[in-house]
Amino acid sequence: MAMQRFDQINVIPFIDIMLVLLAIVLTTASFVSQGLIEVNLPKAEKSVTPTTGNETYLQIAINHKNQLYIKETLTSYAELNKHLDDIPKSQLIVLRIDKSVTFEHFVTLIDHLKARELNNLSIQTEQ
Repeated sequence: MAMQRFDQINVIPFIDIMLVLLAIVLTTASFVSQGLIEVNLPKAEKSVTPTTGNETYLQIAINHKNQLYIKETLTSYAELNKHLDDIPKSQLIVLRIDKSVTFEHFVTLIDHLKARELNNLSIQTEQ
């Protein structure tokens, strides 16, 4: 009895496994992606996510290192003021503030927003 020689490798089971793994990775990645800025949000019983339909919102964040971000871009309060001067007063602004940030930084940010009469604010929390 002579052994048969394999001239080809069947790659179809390998492709099936890779497609299943791809589906798992993509599903888990969609749950993990919350934002590029690492912010540990405070918890609240009545948490509301900013779903505004077609309306866009401006996101301002302060991370645990007290660094200020506008739309995921590191910025300063001087640059924030320039940016805030250009937006309409009715613009929805979503604040993502790390729970370890001191209250002083939060008040400073609110001060800059209120000085320009930007009152349409939403504070993002975890449920």
